[in-house]
Amino acid sequence: MCNKYIRKIEINPLLWSCFQLEFHPLTPDRWNDLEILFGEKGACGGCWCMWWRLSYSEFLKQKGNKNKKALKNIVESGQIPGIIGYLMGKPIGWCSISPREVYPRLDRSRILKRVDDNPVWSIVCFYILKEFRRKGISFLLLKAALDYVKDNNGTIVEGYPIEPKKNSSPDAFVYTGLASAFRRAGFAEVIRRSETRPIMRFFISNLNNE
Repeated sequence: MCNKYIRKIEINPLLWSCFQLEFHPLTPDRWNDLEILFGEKGACGGCWCMWWRLSYSEFLKQKGNKNKKALKNIVESGQIPGIIGYLMGKPIGWCSISPREVYPRLDRSRILKRVDDNPVWSIVCFYILKEFRRKGISFLLLKAALDYVKDNNGTIVEGYPIEPKKNSSPDAFVYTGLASAFRRAGFAEVIRRSETRPIMRFFISNLNNE
């Protein structure tokens, strides 16, 4: 089912002319595309998008190639850890989306612990090539992620974005996304245990009303 998932979106002409973004779940045949996107640094300091899946000590021990191998093992096992965005065939963006249970670090967080017992899918990370940042790509990744969850019979999608105190923040500090992009995609805040870290949700049933 996941291998058939494709979504194309026409980009705002003011941004990308007539180009289209295409979104695909990360399956084994697309692993090389993720390697290209993440580069030698493994996205951010050798994280390979394993931060939320591990304890702090485990993450430090695996930082770099071991994190890369761990994520590759996840992909090769048949699990889908996220979605890659492509522009004219080039991988330019990443969104980590999975059922919340695969991210145990969330439950160890005082700020991001569970709101209730409802089953949710969690969006925990974005990575976008530098030259494509601040151009609305994260919003489009969010929309693709919602469609992906719908295709997999999910009902609630949860995000943990940053609400910066200033108009802008360094990219490294907003890897979970910006609250403004989540609101634009239709997410609503459900709780805020920190001034800058709301927990936001989207109910998939709302897609039928768009």
